[in-house]
Amino acid sequence: MVRYIAARLLSLLFSIVVVSILTFVLMHSVPGGPFAFEKQPLPDFAMQNILRKYGLDRPLWEQYLNWVRAMLQGDFGIPFQSPTETVTGVIARAWPVTIQVGVPTVILAFSLGTLLGTLAALHQNSWLDNLVTFIATLGMTVPNFVLAIWLVLIFSVKLGWLPTGGWGEPKHLIMPVIAYAIAPTAVIARAVRTNMLEVIRSDFVRLARVRGLPERLVVWRYILRNALIPLVTVLLPLIPDLLTGSIFVETAFAVPGIGRFFTTSALQRDYPMIMAMMMLVAVLWGLTYLFTDILYTLIDPRVRLAGEHTTRG
Repeated sequence: MVRYIAARLLSLLFSIVVVSILTFVLMHSVPGGPFAFEKQPLPDFAMQNILRKYGLDRPLWEQYLNWVRAMLQGDFGIPFQSPTETVTGVIARAWPVTIQVGVPTVILAFSLGTLLGTLAALHQNSWLDNLVTFIATLGMTVPNFVLAIWLVLIFSVKLGWLPTGGWGEPKHLIMPVIAYAIAPTAVIARAVRTNMLEVIRSDFVRLARVRGLPERLVVWRYILRNALIPLVTVLLPLIPDLLTGSIFVETAFAVPGIGRFFTTSALQRDYPMIMAMMMLVAVLWGLTYLFTDILYTLIDPRVRLAGEHTTRG
């Protein structure tokens, strides 16, 4: 286990380096720049002073090495769109807001998705199964910004129950969480239904029913418990997406989270913010997949990590 984790951490470090190089090269290769003449029609000497201030007058390889050196010291630079703050300060201010939306989204998606998938599997080919399948398909295909617009029209404009947007009160969480949770709920519901149908056809489930065990015990101990094991590989990779924010949901409901910075940073060519956010996403994804593999082996002893060997006496 220790050797596997060490190998995966080295692989993660290599992946982060590759992502940082590709991101750095690609964002500088796009025509224009954060201080292009079209955005800021300044004299040449003033433009040169700005470029020198941010180190953008240096060769690309030197800019990258300077960024790496500063990043290793915990300094991700100053965002061009907010020069009075640091990149770390912006993320520290905006990310907790996104997490406040992401955590209840994860809980709602997992709970509701598991319930719907279980009901659909236990009533296969019934009207309930067809309804859940239809809702899940709709949730996976309709973009969350379209859902956000409909939620605003229904609950804010028509009924007047909820504010159209904003932040600071519990009621501001309701519509963003619903809009954000629909797609992962649909994914989990379909996965639970598929896994449960496979388990229901298993020999050990048939044997449990032949032995006369109560149906509730069969469903809970034999079907649902075994069907949820593969769900680990579906649920955990959803978490980085939910904890880094949705640019559409946060924009639609005026949520001051980190998701909105993905858009503004790209549009304004804010190099320090782009690099910091790409590193954040890369680290979260790498650690999530590592934790997924380890957790999967803990809940299913039949699975062995790469490099592990079983001994037989």
